[in-house]
Amino acid sequence: MQVELVSPEAVLFSGECSQVVTRTVDGDIAFLDNHAPFIGALDVGQTQLWAADGVVSLAINGGFVEVSSNAVTILSDDAVAAEDIDVEEAQADLQAADQALAADGEDADAATAKKWAETRIQVSSGN
Repeated sequence: MQVELVSPEAVLFSGECSQVVTRTVDGDIAFLDNHAPFIGALDVGQTQLWAADGVVSLAINGGFVEVSSNAVTILSDDAVAAEDIDVEEAQADLQAADQALAADGEDADAATAKKWAETRIQVSSGN
C-alpha cells in the first residue's frame, strides 16, 4: 500500500509499505493492504512503517490518519524520525515537564509535553 507521512515542516515518508502501526486517541491500530476506509485522530505515540528496506519508526505528536483506496495518509501536527531525535533535548523537555507537574499536577500542557518527551526518548531507543 502507498503511505505518506507529512508534518508541517516536511514529507517524512512517501513510499510502499506492507504494514503501518500508529496510535490513535482510541488506541493503537494496524493497517495492512486493502484495509477498509478509516479516518482517525492521532495521539502522541510511536508510528512504525514496514517499508521494503526495513521498519521506519517515528515519534508522532497528534494529527490525523486516513486510509482509502489502499493508501494510508498521516498528517501529523509534529513528527520526527527515530534517527533525527535529539535525545538530550527530549530529556531536558521531560525534566521541565516533570518540574511543571510537580508545581501543578493539573497542568494539561505539562502532561502533554511529558508524554511527547517520553515518546521521543522511547522511539530513539528503538523500543
